[in-house]
Amino acid sequence: MLISYFSTGEALRSRSVSDVVLSHVVDIPVPPRHVLTDWERETSSRMDLEAGDVEAMPFARTRVRWADYTRCVQSMSDWTRSLGLADVLASSDVALMACRGARYHHDAAQYGGAAFCNLFLTEDQGFDVHFPSTGQRIPLTRGTAVIFDTGQPHGVIRRHSSGFNADDFTLAPDCVQIFLTWELPIDNTEVARVLQIDFDVAPLPASQLQEEQVLLNGEPVIVCPASGRWRPAG
Repeated sequence: MLISYFSTGEALRSRSVSDVVLSHVVDIPVPPRHVLTDWERETSSRMDLEAGDVEAMPFARTRVRWADYTRCVQSMSDWTRSLGLADVLASSDVALMACRGARYHHDAAQYGGAAFCNLFLTEDQGFDVHFPSTGQRIPLTRGTAVIFDTGQPHGVIRRHSSGFNADDFTLAPDCVQIFLTWELPIDNTEVARVLQIDFDVAPLPASQLQEEQVLLNGEPVIVCPASGRWRPAG
Protein backbone atom coordinates (compact mmCIF):
# COMPACT_ATOMS: atom_id res chain seq x y z
CA MET A 1 0.00 0.00 0.00
CA LEU A 2 1.40 3.38 -1.07
CA ILE A 3 0.86 6.13 1.51
CA SER A 4 1.80 9.80 1.43
CA TYR A 5 2.30 11.49 4.78
CA PHE A 6 1.81 15.23 4.31
CA SER A 7 1.96 18.25 6.57
CA THR A 8 -1.21 20.05 7.59
CA GLY A 9 0.79 22.85 9.23
CA GLU A 10 0.75 21.46 12.75
CA ALA A 11 0.84 17.71 12.22
CA LEU A 12 1.28 14.99 9.61
CA ARG A 13 -1.69 13.31 8.00
CA SER A 14 -1.84 10.21 5.83
CA ARG A 15 -3.50 9.86 2.44
CA SER A 16 -3.59 7.53 -0.52
CA VAL A 17 -1.51 8.26 -3.63
CA SER A 18 -3.76 8.67 -6.65
CA ASP A 19 -3.04 6.94 -9.96
CA VAL A 20 -5.48 9.28 -11.73
CA VAL A 21 -3.74 11.45 -14.34
CA LEU A 22 -5.92 14.02 -16.10
CA SER A 23 -4.75 15.53 -19.37
CA HIS A 24 -6.05 17.77 -22.12
CA VAL A 25 -4.74 20.09 -24.83
CA VAL A 26 -6.02 23.62 -24.27
CA ASP A 27 -5.96 26.40 -26.83
CA ILE A 28 -3.21 28.88 -25.93
CA PRO A 29 -1.42 31.48 -28.08
CA VAL A 30 2.16 31.17 -29.27
CA PRO A 31 4.40 33.20 -26.92
CA PRO A 32 5.81 36.28 -28.69
CA ARG A 33 9.39 36.25 -29.96
CA HIS A 34 10.68 38.60 -27.23
CA VAL A 35 9.31 36.30 -24.51
CA LEU A 36 10.82 33.21 -26.18
CA THR A 37 14.14 35.08 -26.37
CA ASP A 38 13.93 35.88 -22.65
CA TRP A 39 13.34 32.21 -21.84
CA GLU A 40 16.18 31.02 -24.06
CA ARG A 41 18.59 33.54 -22.54
CA GLU A 42 17.59 32.51 -19.03
CA THR A 43 17.92 28.76 -19.60
CA SER A 44 21.11 28.92 -21.68
CA SER A 45 23.22 31.48 -19.82
CA ARG A 46 21.78 32.25 -16.38
CA MET A 47 20.59 28.85 -15.23
CA ASP A 48 22.74 25.77 -14.79
CA LEU A 49 20.08 23.54 -16.35
CA GLU A 50 21.56 20.11 -16.97
CA ALA A 51 19.86 17.04 -18.43
CA GLY A 52 17.08 15.92 -16.11
CA ASP A 53 16.87 19.17 -14.12
CA VAL A 54 13.62 20.95 -13.32
CA GLU A 55 14.03 24.51 -12.04
CA ALA A 56 11.93 27.61 -11.35
CA MET A 57 12.19 30.51 -13.78
CA PRO A 58 11.86 34.26 -13.09
CA PHE A 59 8.18 34.97 -13.57
CA ALA A 60 7.55 38.69 -13.15
CA ARG A 61 9.16 39.68 -16.47
CA THR A 62 7.11 37.11 -18.39
CA ARG A 63 3.87 38.34 -16.84
CA VAL A 64 4.66 41.92 -17.86
CA ARG A 65 5.93 41.18 -21.38
CA TRP A 66 3.40 38.51 -22.42
CA ALA A 67 0.06 40.23 -22.95
CA ASP A 68 -1.66 36.91 -23.71
CA TYR A 69 -0.62 35.31 -20.42
CA THR A 70 -4.13 35.91 -19.08
CA ARG A 71 -5.54 33.93 -22.02
CA CYS A 72 -3.46 30.93 -20.91
CA VAL A 73 -4.84 31.20 -17.40
CA GLN A 74 -8.38 31.54 -18.72
CA SER A 75 -8.01 28.44 -20.90
CA MET A 76 -6.76 26.46 -17.91
CA SER A 77 -9.56 27.79 -15.72
CA ASP A 78 -12.13 26.74 -18.32
CA TRP A 79 -10.69 23.22 -18.39
CA THR A 80 -10.42 22.80 -14.63
CA ARG A 81 -13.97 24.08 -14.18
CA SER A 82 -15.15 21.50 -16.70
CA LEU A 83 -13.66 18.85 -14.39
CA GLY A 84 -15.67 20.17 -11.47
CA LEU A 85 -12.82 22.07 -9.83
CA ALA A 86 -14.71 25.39 -9.68
CA ASP A 87 -12.32 28.24 -8.87
CA VAL A 88 -9.53 26.27 -7.17
CA LEU A 89 -7.01 27.35 -9.84
CA ALA A 90 -7.47 31.04 -9.07
CA SER A 91 -6.63 30.53 -5.40
CA SER A 92 -3.59 28.29 -6.00
CA ASP A 93 0.07 29.31 -6.18
CA VAL A 94 1.51 29.39 -9.72
CA ALA A 95 5.13 29.35 -10.92
CA LEU A 96 7.00 29.37 -14.24
CA MET A 97 9.27 26.36 -14.64
CA ALA A 98 11.88 25.01 -17.05
CA CYS A 99 13.12 21.46 -17.54
CA ARG A 100 15.72 19.82 -19.75
CA GLY A 101 13.87 16.56 -19.62
CA ALA A 102 13.19 15.29 -16.12
CA ARG A 103 14.62 12.35 -14.24
CA TYR A 104 11.93 10.15 -12.76
CA HIS A 105 10.94 11.46 -9.36
CA HIS A 106 8.03 12.18 -7.08
CA ASP A 107 7.38 15.49 -5.33
CA ALA A 108 5.47 14.36 -2.25
CA ALA A 109 8.49 14.79 0.04
CA GLN A 110 8.09 18.55 -0.44
CA TYR A 111 4.60 18.98 -1.88
CA GLY A 112 2.69 16.10 -0.32
CA GLY A 113 -0.23 18.38 0.39
CA ALA A 114 -0.69 19.30 -3.26
CA ALA A 115 -1.55 18.06 -6.71
CA PHE A 116 0.29 19.62 -9.64
CA CYS A 117 -1.57 21.26 -12.50
CA ASN A 118 0.87 21.92 -15.36
CA LEU A 119 0.46 23.81 -18.61
CA PHE A 120 3.23 23.34 -21.18
CA LEU A 121 4.07 26.41 -23.26
CA THR A 122 6.67 24.97 -25.66
CA GLU A 123 6.12 23.49 -29.11
CA ASP A 124 6.37 19.73 -29.61
CA GLN A 125 10.03 18.70 -29.38
CA GLY A 126 9.52 14.93 -29.35
CA PHE A 127 9.21 14.44 -25.59
CA ASP A 128 6.56 12.89 -23.35
CA VAL A 129 5.71 13.15 -19.69
CA HIS A 130 5.67 9.52 -18.53
CA PHE A 131 4.00 8.02 -15.46
CA PRO A 132 5.68 4.61 -15.20
CA SER A 133 3.44 3.23 -12.44
CA THR A 134 0.33 3.73 -14.57
CA GLY A 135 1.93 3.38 -18.00
CA GLN A 136 0.56 6.71 -19.21
CA ARG A 137 2.62 8.73 -21.71
CA ILE A 138 1.41 12.20 -22.64
CA PRO A 139 3.01 13.98 -25.62
CA LEU A 140 4.25 17.44 -24.69
CA THR A 141 2.99 20.06 -27.09
CA ARG A 142 2.03 23.70 -26.70
CA GLY A 143 -1.16 23.66 -24.63
CA THR A 144 -0.69 20.23 -23.03
CA ALA A 145 -2.32 20.37 -19.59
CA VAL A 146 -1.85 17.71 -16.91
CA ILE A 147 -3.14 17.27 -13.35
CA PHE A 148 -1.61 14.57 -11.15
CA ASP A 149 -0.77 13.59 -7.60
CA THR A 150 2.66 14.82 -6.49
CA GLY A 151 3.28 11.36 -5.03
CA GLN A 152 2.97 9.72 -8.44
CA PRO A 153 6.40 9.00 -10.05
CA HIS A 154 6.87 10.88 -13.31
CA GLY A 155 9.55 12.02 -15.73
CA VAL A 156 10.03 13.79 -19.06
CA ILE A 157 11.65 11.43 -21.56
CA ARG A 158 12.30 11.11 -25.28
CA ARG A 159 9.24 9.88 -27.17
CA HIS A 160 9.34 6.10 -27.78
CA SER A 161 12.17 5.62 -25.27
CA SER A 162 11.71 3.23 -22.36
CA GLY A 163 13.23 5.42 -19.64
CA PHE A 164 15.19 8.54 -18.82
CA ASN A 165 18.55 8.87 -20.61
CA ALA A 166 20.59 12.03 -20.10
CA ASP A 167 22.09 11.66 -23.58
CA ASP A 168 18.65 12.40 -25.04
CA PHE A 169 18.86 15.97 -23.75
CA THR A 170 21.62 18.10 -25.23
CA LEU A 171 22.39 21.70 -24.34
CA ALA A 172 20.44 22.87 -27.42
CA PRO A 173 17.44 25.15 -26.78
CA ASP A 174 15.08 22.65 -28.41
CA CYS A 175 15.58 20.26 -25.50
CA VAL A 176 14.08 22.66 -22.94
CA GLN A 177 10.41 22.68 -21.96
CA ILE A 178 8.82 25.76 -20.35
CA PHE A 179 5.64 25.30 -18.35
CA LEU A 180 3.37 26.87 -15.78
CA THR A 181 2.57 24.88 -12.65
CA TRP A 182 -0.15 25.42 -10.08
CA GLU A 183 -0.17 23.77 -6.64
CA LEU A 184 -3.72 22.56 -6.03
CA PRO A 185 -4.45 21.78 -2.35
CA ILE A 186 -4.92 18.03 -2.11
CA ASP A 187 -7.35 18.34 0.79
CA ASN A 188 -9.64 20.60 -1.22
CA THR A 189 -12.89 18.66 -1.47
CA GLU A 190 -13.11 19.01 -5.26
CA VAL A 191 -9.46 18.13 -5.89
CA ALA A 192 -9.68 15.07 -3.63
CA ARG A 193 -12.85 13.92 -5.39
CA VAL A 194 -11.44 14.29 -8.91
CA LEU A 195 -8.21 12.48 -8.00
CA GLN A 196 -10.02 9.92 -5.81
CA ILE A 197 -7.89 10.62 -2.73
CA ASP A 198 -8.68 8.93 0.59
CA PHE A 199 -7.47 10.55 3.80
CA ASP A 200 -6.33 9.18 7.16
CA VAL A 201 -5.77 5.76 5.62
CA ALA A 202 -2.94 4.71 7.96
CA PRO A 203 -1.66 5.70 11.40
CA LEU A 204 1.78 7.17 11.82
CA PRO A 205 4.43 4.44 12.08
CA ALA A 206 5.99 3.64 15.42
CA SER A 207 8.99 5.79 14.45
CA GLN A 208 6.65 8.83 14.37
CA LEU A 209 7.51 10.51 11.09
CA GLN A 210 8.80 14.05 11.41
CA GLU A 211 8.64 15.07 7.75
CA GLU A 212 6.63 14.50 4.59
CA GLN A 213 7.45 11.28 2.75
CA VAL A 214 6.02 8.30 0.87
CA LEU A 215 5.90 4.79 2.33
CA LEU A 216 5.26 1.58 0.42
CA ASN A 217 3.95 -1.22 2.65
CA GLY A 218 5.18 0.72 5.66
CA GLU A 219 8.73 1.30 4.39
CA PRO A 220 10.23 4.58 3.06
CA VAL A 221 10.81 4.52 -0.70
CA ILE A 222 12.42 6.63 -3.40
CA VAL A 223 12.12 6.62 -7.18
CA CYS A 224 14.81 5.22 -9.49
CA PRO A 225 15.72 8.23 -11.67
CA ALA A 226 16.28 6.09 -14.78
CA SER A 227 13.33 3.67 -14.67
CA GLY A 228 10.77 5.37 -12.41
CA ARG A 229 10.37 2.26 -10.26
CA TRP A 230 10.01 2.49 -6.50
CA ARG A 231 12.98 1.25 -4.50
CA PRO A 232 13.86 1.22 -0.80
CA ALA A 233 15.21 4.49 0.59
CA GLY A 234 18.69 4.59 2.03
